[in-house]
Amino acid sequence: MDKLEMKLIYIFMALLGGVGLSIQAAIINSRLSAGMGNQPIVATLICFTIGGLCLLIFAFSQADWHSVHNNIALQPWWRWIGGILGAGIVFSSIFLAPQLGVANTMFLFIIGQLVAVMVIDGLGLIQMPVRSIYWWKFVSMTIMCVGLILFMFSGRWFK
Repeated sequence: MDKLEMKLIYIFMALLGGVGLSIQAAIINSRLSAGMGNQPIVATLICFTIGGLCLLIFAFSQADWHSVHNNIALQPWWRWIGGILGAGIVFSSIFLAPQLGVANTMFLFIIGQLVAVMVIDGLGLIQMPVRSIYWWKFVSMTIMCVGLILFMFSGRWFK
């Protein structure tokens, strides 16, 4: 496969990931929370338990455990908080989707992600290479924020 084909596959995978996040937040996890007596923390626990079991099965069959054993103690503390962040994201999506609507929740997540990655890229945080932030990225972010405002509130303004 050439680079363009691989890039298209990666774009498609990212789009499918976005679809999966929306389905997970709207249909699956928030409905699970409702079925558990409107307890998003319980739904998050169930989600992570099932996901963890699936990952455990895959890891036992796929991982190079010798390499893991040799490198696990060498990791800096901040590399261990991904699970906490993941749990917070899943909890937030479960809690917020029924409150704000799935589309608004996902749109806000996207804006938050873009702001964070602009800072991470611009400053080279978390051992990432520095990538220049050009003026058009700020313009693009402004347009997206205006789009978010229109998306969330236009139904109230244009009835």
